[in-house]
Amino acid sequence: MNGPDRLFYRSWLLAELLLRHAAEAAAADPNRMLLASLIAGQAAGKGCLPAHFGLGTARAAQMLAEYFPGDAPCATERDALEIPEFEDLQKLLLDHRAGERESERWIADIVATACAGSDHLWQDLGLGSRDELTCLMWVNFPKLARDNVDDMKWKKFLYRRFCSLEGIYVCPAPSCGECVDYAKCFGPEN
Repeated sequence: MNGPDRLFYRSWLLAELLLRHAAEAAAADPNRMLLASLIAGQAAGKGCLPAHFGLGTARAAQMLAEYFPGDAPCATERDALEIPEFEDLQKLLLDHRAGERESERWIADIVATACAGSDHLWQDLGLGSRDELTCLMWVNFPKLARDNVDDMKWKKFLYRRFCSLEGIYVCPAPSCGECVDYAKCFGPEN
């Protein structure tokens, strides 16, 4: 088995293990399944998240121990991308969280960290599809999900919301200009 095939196979096995473990406890917290998908994506080299997922080493270790005990993922080592809006995006997400589970705080930090990436937010998170990100938003930030009535791309939506709160009305996400889908995102939403 060559290098790429081996990486795919290892990440597939990890995803299976994490998802099986998460499925057993998903009723208590649906974020287990979402985090399992995110972790498996990262292990496959997808996304832009650092090894600590934007949580810092101690909080990432706590999350992994609490949600995936014994299932130590092989995280991709990368430096955390920094954006000046991190705290503002984090606050926006936390101000709109469902308030049903503590894991929403982890998710807010992870999403705010991934906003620094250069792809669509679902890709920067290492998720398998935009639908997974939409599910993540509905589970954790239902008011924001409800407010995205035109099904705007999530990173664009978050930046627009953050900027409108600051009184700035022309506000693309910092990586929008580099994106291959720029025409899709900044064309009509429907």
